[in-house]
Amino acid sequence: MRLVWADDKGNLYDAPRWQAVGRSGFWTYPWDHYEHWIPLPKGSTLFHLVGRHPLGIAPDGRLRRFEKGWAVAAFIAPAHTQLASAAYECLPDAPTLPLYAYTAVGWKKGRFYVPAVRIDPQPRQDADRFDPRAINQGAHALRRRFPKNRLVHHLMDNCVERYCCPAARNLALGRWECPLPTSPACNAACIGCISLQEPHESPIPSSQERLTFIPAPEEIAELAVYHLENAPAPIVSFGQGCEGEPLLVWRTIEAAVRLIRQKTQRGIINMNTNGAWPHIIERLAQAGIDSFRISLNSAQPDWYERYYRPRNYTFQMVKESIARAVRAGKWVSINYFTLPGFTDQPAEVAALRQLIADTHLHMIQWRNFNIDPDWYIQRMGFTPEQLSPPIGIYTLMRSLRREFPHLRYGYFNPTPAFIRRHLQNALS
Repeated sequence: MRLVWADDKGNLYDAPRWQAVGRSGFWTYPWDHYEHWIPLPKGSTLFHLVGRHPLGIAPDGRLRRFEKGWAVAAFIAPAHTQLASAAYECLPDAPTLPLYAYTAVGWKKGRFYVPAVRIDPQPRQDADRFDPRAINQGAHALRRRFPKNRLVHHLMDNCVERYCCPAARNLALGRWECPLPTSPACNAACIGCISLQEPHESPIPSSQERLTFIPAPEEIAELAVYHLENAPAPIVSFGQGCEGEPLLVWRTIEAAVRLIRQKTQRGIINMNTNGAWPHIIERLAQAGIDSFRISLNSAQPDWYERYYRPRNYTFQMVKESIARAVRAGKWVSINYFTLPGFTDQPAEVAALRQLIADTHLHMIQWRNFNIDPDWYIQRMGFTPEQLSPPIGIYTLMRSLRREFPHLRYGYFNPTPAFIRRHLQNALS
């Protein structure tokens, strides 16, 4: 597997006598240390990382800096989980990288390869499933159908046309999961928040702007009922990248859920949340939410609270939310921010095992952590002396499967049929 590098203009080259390597936190390994390399998935993006020289195995067999050009990383397509980050050495003036995941890249037999697994077989966000003309037609049709619905116009004007959000584009195409952003505010100050970066403490911009209003329950229900009644395998989801924390507007959501279920029993109502308030999670479960996805960068309280910087809640409250939702008979996933060298730390693995054992959560969505690894290290205050050599993401995935046979893996919120089948098995 050859090292890949870029020139100042972003042209990509392979280095025939240099071998690719991958990074796991503070550790750098030869490419064959990582057990699973796949051809670069369609829909992935390649970045050249200015101010960062790639690392590789030189012709003399030693790990060295390749000084001819810049490092290259892949932002791999949805439904895939990275096993190694791009390895490089930063120059003193290297800019902080924006909020993407930076997967290692190699070149072999005329193709780019990445250390990754396809963690979810569903094609919901595959690049070849999006027809721009059909998306535009669907967006116009939704605007005409709901001319006064502010939520519809936000999703079509902002999310589809401005950001090309895959979830909003699927809504325009009338299929699968419909996003329902509701909350302009948040009760955490995540280091890598994609919708709000404070200029006084962050050198990077947010990936997108937040929703600026709270939709009325009637606006939410109007769109949700239409989607649930007409889409195949329908899901509607509170808690999106273009908003804060939906639990902060729980009364609005509770009212909307009751309106939805008065009009249709079809499909799944899901909430993506930080799970801050167990009693509100319980109340929303009673109102009719079918599934919860709770986001974590770590199963260790200290790591979690250093990253999330929660306001008036703790990791233990998040853990209790997971347990209460499971006890209420709801499908519960964790949105697990996956970063090689950190997610697979022995202490993190032990904490994750304990979380699964204590709460009986049903699914891990292995989502690549969109953050500059060096900035994460700096902001979290990590040092090499604090950490141990990682066990490997792929090894972690396999070991959890053996230990917890009920546990399911994915990337997307599961469909109604999937939840019915596996939740019944979990309860039996």
